[in-house]
Amino acid sequence: MKELKNIKILVASEEHVKYVDDINDAIDIASKQRGTGIARRTFEYLSDKITEGKAIIALDGDKFAGFCYIEAWQEKGFVANSGLIVVDEYRGFGLAKEIKRKAFNLSRQRYPNSKIFGLTTGLAVMKINHELGYRPVTFSELTMDDQFWNGCKSCVNYDILTRTGRSKCLCTGMLYDPAWEKTAKDAEPAIKKRSLMDIIKKLNPAKISLKSNKEEKDSNNKKVISRIFNSLF
Repeated sequence: MKELKNIKILVASEEHVKYVDDINDAIDIASKQRGTGIARRTFEYLSDKITEGKAIIALDGDKFAGFCYIEAWQEKGFVANSGLIVVDEYRGFGLAKEIKRKAFNLSRQRYPNSKIFGLTTGLAVMKINHELGYRPVTFSELTMDDQFWNGCKSCVNYDILTRTGRSKCLCTGMLYDPAWEKTAKDAEPAIKKRSLMDIIKKLNPAKISLKSNKEEKDSNNKKVISRIFNSLF
């Protein structure tokens, strides 16, 4: 049985260029299985990503298991985590999630101020993206770089993208903006509500009537209780 602990997940380097054909074959198989378009990349394109240290590869010994790469667009204002693929026999135990997490962290390290985005038709990838902090967005919130969208030309659904003026397709656009973290950190902390016991402890016991006259005691105690509840809001 395959186990995640036995898989090496690392930033790819020149020695891993030999796996490019395996990567593209895995992409083709996944495309046929899903019945949706997954754009095949050229050998040169993927080999460049690998040699530039912009890819994550998973290996079981010397056997290819999974892959993902990153690319900057629009003057590095956007970074895409693309081409996520896991070989059939290595699915089902969290490998895709770990590859995606490594690609996300690599993107944050290399492009700390860039928005990170992706297009996917896979529910599992959407779930992983959500856990990393991505949000579903319209295509208009993604990069406007024509070169990025030209990469969709080899997809079988490219005509949908062009017919809709590049506003929608079968893929879902997802985005992570590092500014969201800053906004969350700068937000005012929630007001801490005091408990009823905290307030009672601070009251002056002398103000609670201990006289024998029952009517006067009840009147005074009602005033105290009223003050307590008023201080809670």
